[in-house]
Amino acid sequence: MTSARTAVIAVGGNALSPPGERSTIADQFRHSRESLGPIVDLVLDGWSVVIVHGNGPQVGDELVRNEKARSEVAPLPLGVLVAGTAGWIGYMLQQSLENDLRKAGNSRDVVTVLTQVEVAADDPALKDPKKFIGHGLSVVRARELRTQGHRVKKDAKGHFRRVVGSPRPLAIHEIATIRTLLEHDTVVIACGGGGIP
Repeated sequence: MTSARTAVIAVGGNALSPPGERSTIADQFRHSRESLGPIVDLVLDGWSVVIVHGNGPQVGDELVRNEKARSEVAPLPLGVLVAGTAGWIGYMLQQSLENDLRKAGNSRDVVTVLTQVEVAADDPALKDPKKFIGHGLSVVRARELRTQGHRVKKDAKGHFRRVVGSPRPLAIHEIATIRTLLEHDTVVIACGGGGIP
């Protein structure tokens, strides 16, 4: 039976990989555990909980991996990178939260739902992208990416970086599944990185 009280909690990607820190996966697991105290308290207090999370630094690192490996393997498109980070960040949060709940004597399940969102094809954010992703690029690489159809702009520090649209989500495809999980007292991790368009 689900609680009458539902909390939706956002964990920022920077909370797991703080600016200025070259976070390893071990560091990000540690930061995951550090961020979960208040969430554990809500679960123990009987709340239904949905955790959403960012992925900015993580997807930026994945873009760097794409860049470094592009001569060896075909690069992955951004949507696949977002899905991948949603999976492994969800895994870190899920495992860390389950461990903390078990230590507290609570057996509620925690599940990560890979989440797809519907966006409008004519959303202005897609026509004029402004969200910077990834690390700085050389002038040559910025030019190459532009010729491949990617958008590149200078950030506030004067570095060339890729930019993408961040359209307003209209619907969550897995919303019925999320509701069902909540009705069965499951803690849900969803909409990683804002969801996959």
